[in-house]
Amino acid sequence: QVQLVESGGGLVEPGGSLRVSCAASVSIFSLDYMGWYRQAPGKQRELVAIITHDGVTTYGDSVLGRFSISIDNAKNTVYLQMNSLKPEDMAVYFCYVRTPGRNTYWGQGTQVTVSS
Repeated sequence: QVQLVESGGGLVEPGGSLRVSCAASVSIFSLDYMGWYRQAPGKQRELVAIITHDGVTTYGDSVLGRFSISIDNAKNTVYLQMNSLKPEDMAVYFCYVRTPGRNTYWGQGTQVTVSS
């Protein structure tokens, strides 16, 4: 069982920046990858970004060039830096991990609101 504790999120104006973080209860080296998905009202959950412990990243097309994912192996924490935020980025952001055994775990979600 992997526990995930998310922090950050909140309200930001369009064009602004925000950072969310997620701390795992296990070593990142025991995971295939960590990352973020998001879900807006009435929409399917979509990939935002994922990262492996050695820094290999994958981004969703809608955030490429604006968001950046990074990892602190010593703290078992993944960060998502979100820049140039748009109203369409508004969603609940979920931390996500996958283990080598293909088990997946989700955080409780953190709300990101982009509004003036």
